[in-house]
Amino acid sequence: MKTLVIGTGGREHALALALSRDPGEVEVHAAPGNPGIAEVATLHDVDPLDGAAVADLAVRLGVDLVVVGPEAPLVAGVADVVRERGIAVFGPSRDAARIEGSKAFAKEVMAAADVPTALARVCTTPEQVADALDAFGAPYVVKDDGLAAGKGVVVTDDRQAALDHAAGCEQVLVEEFLDGPEVSLFALTDGTTVYPLQPAQDFKRLGDGDAGPNTGGMGAYTPLPWAPDGLVEEVLERVLQPTVDHLAASGTPFSGLLYAGLALTSRGVRVVEFNARFGDPETQALLRLLDSPLGPLLRAAAVGTLADVEPPRWRAGAAVAVVMASRGYPASSHRGDVITGADALDAREDVDVVHAGTALDGDGRLVTDGGRVLAVTAVGGDLEEARTKAYSGVSSIDFPGAQWRTDIARAAARD
Repeated sequence: MKTLVIGTGGREHALALALSRDPGEVEVHAAPGNPGIAEVATLHDVDPLDGAAVADLAVRLGVDLVVVGPEAPLVAGVADVVRERGIAVFGPSRDAARIEGSKAFAKEVMAAADVPTALARVCTTPEQVADALDAFGAPYVVKDDGLAAGKGVVVTDDRQAALDHAAGCEQVLVEEFLDGPEVSLFALTDGTTVYPLQPAQDFKRLGDGDAGPNTGGMGAYTPLPWAPDGLVEEVLERVLQPTVDHLAASGTPFSGLLYAGLALTSRGVRVVEFNARFGDPETQALLRLLDSPLGPLLRAAAVGTLADVEPPRWRAGAAVAVVMASRGYPASSHRGDVITGADALDAREDVDVVHAGTALDGDGRLVTDGGRVLAVTAVGGDLEEARTKAYSGVSSIDFPGAQWRTDIARAAARD
């Protein structure tokens, strides 16, 4: 099977790693990729937002499947252009990807499909925002309606901070605050059949104890020993399948990866958000425990035959991913700092260094090239063992200004 992965980040590296580990004849390409992806795939210098260029590359390579990783190309309609050339694509159409590209659209879908979620108001003026904040009260939840790389949400008790965030956005959603722990539940779908994956949890705030600003994600782990029994079945029945069925009935069938961010509130499960692609860094942990070949699942979702493929199987044990970010993140990022120690972990079968914001400098040295630089992902017999391995890996990697959380999966491992 010949696959082309589109994107540059940690999610794409995790996907390329998993595809390269599939049994049988496997050939992985990536565009444009990063230095870590280059270890398991052939890289091609193509703009991931240029649908025609991506389609031309896929035709030239003769690939069996294109996997569009990031949200921006999906919202831009790259998958549509590739499909028009007769090539199987894992990833939703431009119209279906609006479920992530517009939070207002996602709320409309949830209302129509009777999916439980937070009450919200769509606001375009300061006066509307102020009224909504007063109606819902603190903690204030303000979400940029469009794509914001995981950093468009503010949850705060500071009313002025909520107003300031809204002022920087064209359109926002002001929502009621949802109490309770959050869970990420991904699902593969071909527009009809839905296969949920194993639940995971990510850590959005920059600092330990969920302090500091929101980020794209500072770490993740799976499984969740504290998750209630029957959670996956409930979410499939009440959230995932109704959403997929509604989109199909509306003429915008969704195929690819549907991500449900959930809050387990005192009133039951509520959807915080939908995404139209694999989440980062949960993907790093989840794919490390996947026991099924990834390629056949993705291709079946792309061509409408998911029901003919066995549902995903999972290895015993646990996986923990810890993100290392560059100095200044998330307000800014630093490029060009030399990274040392990553190569020494490559020989470890139970640890992966998943590259996100990395590059090679003129001397061939690995350097930082973005906010979230890499994630150390480890597997173990349980969460405590996986944590120990992941943080041991983090301690062996160094670059100036490196920052990371020390509490990823700590509370769950102690339960």
